[in-house]
Amino acid sequence: MRIRPSFVAALAALLAGLVAQTALGSPPVDLAPVPAIKTEPASYVTPAVATAATTAATTTAAVAPRPVAHELATLAQGATASGRPGGPAIGTIPATTEFGSQKVVSVVKRRGPWLGVITTGRPNGKLTWIRRDAPGLRLGRTRWSLHADLSARTLTLRRNGRAVRRLPVAVGRPGSETPTGRFAVTDKLAGSRYGAYYGCCILALSGTQPNLPAGWSGGNRLAIHGTDSPSTIGTPASAGCLRAADDDLQALMAKVPVGTPVFISG
Repeated sequence: MRIRPSFVAALAALLAGLVAQTALGSPPVDLAPVPAIKTEPASYVTPAVATAATTAATTTAAVAPRPVAHELATLAQGATASGRPGGPAIGTIPATTEFGSQKVVSVVKRRGPWLGVITTGRPNGKLTWIRRDAPGLRLGRTRWSLHADLSARTLTLRRNGRAVRRLPVAVGRPGSETPTGRFAVTDKLAGSRYGAYYGCCILALSGTQPNLPAGWSGGNRLAIHGTDSPSTIGTPASAGCLRAADDDLQALMAKVPVGTPVFISG
């Protein structure tokens, strides 16, 4: 077969072109252009990812610690008291305490328009119920609380549920053990008004001591107070009250408001 000169020349030119492209690093001839990848805006999340992200956020929110706030009710005037929500009146809560302080009570429960509060006029553990819309009643909150552990003989000050100060205390002696339960601070008093026995300060509590020592004449109200016998701190030595060092009491007096809940456990 006879090959034409023009065909030979064309073939030689094609081979030369391929050699030149390979030497310059040109892409292989079978590499097709890559289509541009469409990206979503940064704010866009696909439904599946959104669901996962939402679930994670919800889980995080569920386990994150939440501030602990305790509800208080301040009485500008006397409030009618009942033994149960909607029950008949059993008396009146005065606007001031027997020590002359503004009456602020700790709110434990709500039942419709009724508030279950801690007062000194009821036995330990019994709530008094007052109307939320009682004239002169104002609601507030505190993030402080006090927690006494009688077995450890310690008192812990907490804010938002977290311990910020722990102090040793004297507790009730055998036969006059400190009552357990939930109480509240009713008054903040200077110890000097009542005698050296109380140290610098007194946090009067809503609770009472049902097991007073024989011959005791000091009253039955519970309190957290100082002492003129610091060596008794950390021992079962009192008639039921909690005794602490003056510097610890002064710190508590400066921080906790009247109405602060006090939890005492055995």
